[in-house]
Amino acid sequence: MRSVVKISKTVEEAVDMALKELGVNEEDIHVEVLEEPSKGLFGLIGTRDAAVKVTVTNDPVEIVENFLNRILLGMNVNGSCVVKKEGSCLYVDIVNINSSDMGIVIGKRGNTLDAIQYLLSLAVNKNRDHYIKVIVDAEGYRKRREDTLIRLANKMAQKAKYSNRPVRLEPMNPYERRIIHSALQHVEGIDTHSEGEDPYRRVVIQAK
Repeated sequence: MRSVVKISKTVEEAVDMALKELGVNEEDIHVEVLEEPSKGLFGLIGTRDAAVKVTVTNDPVEIVENFLNRILLGMNVNGSCVVKKEGSCLYVDIVNINSSDMGIVIGKRGNTLDAIQYLLSLAVNKNRDHYIKVIVDAEGYRKRREDTLIRLANKMAQKAKYSNRPVRLEPMNPYERRIIHSALQHVEGIDTHSEGEDPYRRVVIQAK
């Protein structure tokens, strides 16, 4: 388990310093006060700062790494992961996998990748007060998929304009539908909405 020792004027300040360095929330740590602060004689002589040892007992990065490794092992996929925590988000990138295993991990239109993301989110947020969003990618797949969807959105928007008829796209998950809506949000003369029920919910593009 990761731990750091911090010294400051108060215990609270020392703990805050440790939280920032470790990148975790207060609910994820154990605090051991090594030295209580003291003002000393007349507040001048023999003053002592507080010293604390802060240990991470519920590390979200470690939870994701361990759980994802178990998932990959169960899928018979050789690979590893890189996990970065930024604020209340965990960015997980599955790396070092061959092309055939890549297809297994991503699945049809990213369905398997989304399922892995969902499982990791459940594991990380179990018994947690502050929700952590988990975003899982595999060798840049999501960016490539996003670029593809944006091109598709613009192409279908032109088709809807010229034909003056609604264009219904294939069913997509909420994440991909948001990409389509966002891409066409400011396109003049075009309106978008979603119809149907998941998992068959789709975006409809039409001229205003």
